[in-house]
Amino acid sequence: MTVNLPQLRAFLAVVDTGGFSAAAAELGMSQSAVSHAVASLERELAAPLLVRATPARTTALGERVLPHARVALSAARSVEQIAAEATGVLTGIVRLAATPTVCQGMVPGLLRHWREDQPRITVRVFEGDSAEVTTWLADGTADAAVLIDPPPGPGIQLATDHYRALLPRDHPLAGEPSVDIRDLEDDQFLISPNGCEARIRTIHGLAGLRFNPTHRVRDLATLISMVQAGIGVTVLSEVSRSLIPPDLVLLPLEPRTARRLVLTGPPGRPWHPAVRALAESAAGHLARTA
Repeated sequence: MTVNLPQLRAFLAVVDTGGFSAAAAELGMSQSAVSHAVASLERELAAPLLVRATPARTTALGERVLPHARVALSAARSVEQIAAEATGVLTGIVRLAATPTVCQGMVPGLLRHWREDQPRITVRVFEGDSAEVTTWLADGTADAAVLIDPPPGPGIQLATDHYRALLPRDHPLAGEPSVDIRDLEDDQFLISPNGCEARIRTIHGLAGLRFNPTHRVRDLATLISMVQAGIGVTVLSEVSRSLIPPDLVLLPLEPRTARRLVLTGPPGRPWHPAVRALAESAAGHLARTA
């Protein structure tokens, strides 16, 4: 039996992107080359690893092979990066996971900085909710992540992200320097059920209010559009500010609360040298711009 890294890389790309076409774009290969690599792996193992559907999904055997394939590729990348570090030339691909709000509000600036400071390192972004991001970092799907309020450990704190009230510009409180959550009790409250919901519940609890949102919407753009339409108000974090259109205002909120945004590598395992280089680059950038 001969199983090689290109086969495993193609298999993982199909699993992670959900299809052969997307995997081909991710790997910079033709779709037929990806199909051939996966098929040859299945021939070596004498059993199918994937159900060819939309999206593609793993068979029972594929599910068992998946974590070992991730470990094998992670080890190979570590060997490559160690060699690159020894020669003083860091290259490679770093898969960075983050939540949608962080991806939209913070990651573009990081990518711009890294492109100038670490041009030989390619960063590919994976967007998911808080639970997905944490899982991807732990199981090797991602090499690095921006985590929200992680437990103590290694990492670079990128920001202390305060929560704000999002109101239409013609709202009676829009001209105030800050807003107390209690003053919004008569407004319809909108919520996106993601990692922020627990913190927004906490804000209501600190104010002695019952948390009872009128509408729940998954997509952040939908949430903002509903506030624009005057359907209600919501609470977002400061990192969302760049996404706010001019007919809305984002105001300091009482009771005050915030979250930590931390760039980190996988827990309990050595970081790839390229991940360390990106973290050190981000830390230096933050120190210069503070």
